[in-house]
Amino acid sequence: LNGPQESIGEMVRAWDRRRKLVTDGLNTIAGIVYTPAEGAFYAFPDIRGTGMNSMEFADKALTEADVAVVPGNAFGDASEGFVRMSFATSDEILQKMIDRLSNWLGTR
Repeated sequence: LNGPQESIGEMVRAWDRRRKLVTDGLNTIAGIVYTPAEGAFYAFPDIRGTGMNSMEFADKALTEADVAVVPGNAFGDASEGFVRMSFATSDEILQKMIDRLSNWLGTR
């Protein structure tokens, strides 16, 4: 707690950059709407516009786009129509995720 604090600013900037990358990317994909949380490193986008339920979306995202997500219904019935995805990884991997989902679902 009393040591150097420079790395904290670097981490905050990296998380903010990743949050923006995921937000901007998800909101270009057909059928997905994402409003970011203010303090999490998970995205919980609304996928109802794809016409799939969260379990079907998670299964097809994995098998057709090579992207792993957690179906929203795993967090209770009120979360059906959403999926959870982490952005606790590199910018490069997050961009691959966005690209794969875009190629699978198309863009707006």
